[in-house]
Amino acid sequence: MTTSLHNAINGFAIGPHQLTNGLFVAPMAGLTDRPTRNLLRKMGAGLAVAEMLTSDTKLWHSRKSQLRLPHADDRAPISVQIAGNDPMQMAAAAQANVALGAQIIDINMGCPAKKVCKKAAGSALLEHPKLVADILQAVVAAVAVPVTLKIRTGSSPDERNGVAIARLAADAGIQSLAVHGRTRACAFKGEVEFDTIAAIKQAIDIPVIANGDIRTPEQALQILEHTQADGLMIGRGIQGNPWIFQQIHYFLRTGKHMTPPSTEEIWLVVEEHLKGIHALYGDTMGPRIARKHMAAYLPQQEERKAFNQLTTAGQQLGFLQQQLLIPANYQAA
Repeated sequence: MTTSLHNAINGFAIGPHQLTNGLFVAPMAGLTDRPTRNLLRKMGAGLAVAEMLTSDTKLWHSRKSQLRLPHADDRAPISVQIAGNDPMQMAAAAQANVALGAQIIDINMGCPAKKVCKKAAGSALLEHPKLVADILQAVVAAVAVPVTLKIRTGSSPDERNGVAIARLAADAGIQSLAVHGRTRACAFKGEVEFDTIAAIKQAIDIPVIANGDIRTPEQALQILEHTQADGLMIGRGIQGNPWIFQQIHYFLRTGKHMTPPSTEEIWLVVEEHLKGIHALYGDTMGPRIARKHMAAYLPQQEERKAFNQLTTAGQQLGFLQQQLLIPANYQAA
């Protein structure tokens, strides 16, 4: 078994935190909220990085930011991602998160969203290696917990400087590096390329996590073999399939596919997910926010449209129970 496959199956350490495996939940704003992360950890993910949080602590008073800050019911190790372009502000944000309970600080240099890049943050930073180095050094020096980093392969297909940025990260004391196999200019369009991730893995000694359009166990194995990465980060592949971590882990260990979940097992997971969203966001916002999460469990457009008309938690639970063909007298354990 290669080191890459061994680490993906058995995990590795990030500072003092020994992960159960090398399969990560990617931070996705609006999608990997606390109920979703906790569910995915329970479903086999080795680590779930929280949604991106601005480094401007003056903006943390908003309800959205408050929900993204570390909380006692987060599953450990608690990894919080921060974004910004000012080294001292990023350092202060890291310290504030650690004070609230963060056990790992993750730095975002991978987000391609225009509103983030417009502020010279996220993947826009890849064009400025000196600033990248200053931010990484400032954050690592500011906190006693491990600091990790997420990047893209570069600014554009003509300017793939991922290897150079990765070397800066390793030199600064970053303890693991996640790499999305597209450039900033590519956003989420086009094919993911993993050659740059393979080159990064060859260039540095810290754990490297491959990210980008991983949706099946076969893809997972192929990417690990191609890149020799230490783990995988799953983003949009989690939608409607929180079993993906179990499926990949089982396939990597055995070369076989896991038995699909039963109807009752599917319902237990969907019910837990939906109830967690309702509990976190409340009676008014909960059903609204649940729509984007639950749509992926409903394969037909007509079903999704009908679900989006529902306004209460009870209506949504009843509808999903009916659509998933759960017997009316079925009682969750």
